[in-house]
Amino acid sequence: MPPATRPATPQDIPQLVPLLMADAAERQARDAILWTVAADAATQIRDALTVALTSTNQPFRQFWHVAEEGGKITGVIHAMLLPVPPIYAGPKGPPGLILPDSCVAANASDATIDALMQAAETALQGAGARILLTSFVTGDRWQQVFDTRNYAPLTLYLARTDLQGHNMPTQVRPATDGDVPGIVTRSAENRQVLFDIDPFWDIHPEADSRFAAWMARSLTLPDRDMMVLAPTDQLDGYVIAQPASRLHFPPAHDISRTGVIDDYFHVDFGETETLAQNGEGATALLHAAEAAFVARDIQAACVVCPAGWRSKIKLLRDAGYDTAMVWSIKRD
Repeated sequence: MPPATRPATPQDIPQLVPLLMADAAERQARDAILWTVAADAATQIRDALTVALTSTNQPFRQFWHVAEEGGKITGVIHAMLLPVPPIYAGPKGPPGLILPDSCVAANASDATIDALMQAAETALQGAGARILLTSFVTGDRWQQVFDTRNYAPLTLYLARTDLQGHNMPTQVRPATDGDVPGIVTRSAENRQVLFDIDPFWDIHPEADSRFAAWMARSLTLPDRDMMVLAPTDQLDGYVIAQPASRLHFPPAHDISRTGVIDDYFHVDFGETETLAQNGEGATALLHAAEAAFVARDIQAACVVCPAGWRSKIKLLRDAGYDTAMVWSIKRD
């Protein structure tokens, strides 16, 4: 018989904090740099739970459900309605996302994860989610349940925690305002590849203007490095090395020395199966981003890459990156 599940309440926080601390420790055991547990992790978890379970003014809608057995909480699942990035059309509205700080106790029954998944899916669909996504850290015991519930990999998060101090490649330079049109042109090619891989990435009709505005804004942000390759009038590619965010890392983890590469495209990636020019230009951009991270004393880099973009995955694996987290999508 599956355990009972219900929405979490503020009264559950004292039981949830040690459960989520144990979960964070498991991730840290897989990679002590990428998943560094913060010195004040218990406080960060408690504060995040308090906001999630009591605040009526939150930037997005989130859901916490618990499983109970014998009067004790033996598992928790965390989900949210994921805002659609402005460059995508999102015709089906905000997807529902199950987050990686979902976990079960060591003594939980075998049916606990499936029961929690059912509770989260029901809550998300009741809130209007027509697309369901999951995220998990590789090696996680949840993957088997995701597979049986028809989730398939959509996006890989490939990480490297032994960043070397590459010299900035001579052909790569910092982006300027004058590079924005060229970046937008290459971004349009990037978006088309994404859509061809999976229609999940449906392109917004105003994507170019929206992306241009974001690039102009990004140039003013001091926490990131924007770099391009080739002359302004014929950019071959771009990369943005930026700080990690809480969307990918639960509150127990210290992300102050972790960087993320999401906006990253070069003409070498134009074919999803094979790299052009042996990926030389794309590799130069990657090394430039790594050099920028090292200069900022960042220890770990995480690159966002669609699961179907094999040429990009190959380049990253050859450069020492391994899959650290997977986002999957529920297929009909």
